[in-house]
Amino acid sequence: MTTADPSEGVRLQKVLAKAGVASRRASEELIAAGRVSVDGVVVRELGRRVDPDTAVIHVDGTRVQVRDDLVYLALNKPRGVHSTMTDEQGRPCVGDYVADRPERLFHVGRLDADTEGLLLLTNDGDLAHKLMHPSFHVTKTYLAEVEGTVARGLGKRLKAGVRLSDGPVTADAFRIKDVRPGRTLVEIVLHEGRKHIVRRLLAEVGHPVRKLVRIAIGEVRLGTTKPGKLRVLTQQEVGSLYRAVGG
Repeated sequence: MTTADPSEGVRLQKVLAKAGVASRRASEELIAAGRVSVDGVVVRELGRRVDPDTAVIHVDGTRVQVRDDLVYLALNKPRGVHSTMTDEQGRPCVGDYVADRPERLFHVGRLDADTEGLLLLTNDGDLAHKLMHPSFHVTKTYLAEVEGTVARGLGKRLKAGVRLSDGPVTADAFRIKDVRPGRTLVEIVLHEGRKHIVRRLLAEVGHPVRKLVRIAIGEVRLGTTKPGKLRVLTQQEVGSLYRAVGG
């Protein structure tokens, strides 16, 4: 909650500038235009002070994370790396890639050892919990190389729903990206994270997965991040994650 004492806290435009939203002058223009809210209330006065550790700030309806202690990273998890922060058997794990960081980070969701691609790491427990909770329906996008030639009607079938042993699963989107002899590259979007769900779904419809890469979580994309490399999420990407969970 923001403080009511004008002598305490940090000026809102300074907080926005430090968070990388815009320059201090441009942040003042955003405030004056009524595009900034603090704790659910639109703020127009330029002298407003807030506590960056507790204030919930939105710009144009998108949450802006202004706390200095929160970290948001994207890792391109290589194949063979386990989605754990430590591994008692000494196998390669996600924690190896952030072992030198001072924050206590944890991964958002999982990728099985044979699956590559985007994995988020953060110390923002509230956001991580919401991103993983099935009720928020945050989408995950995958590229899968599957066996066989995929019929054009498969997308319609997947979007209508396929029943697995632990219940039905429905694809949000599906498209064929490339066709080669004996195999097909497809893109599939799901909003749930049951164990091995993509592999199980595609195997159920007759196309076992040869290779699987997660390329996006919500609007955050893997992009050109190389396997085994980390990058810091932009303020816009963090905001899109909050928006995906209604924050």
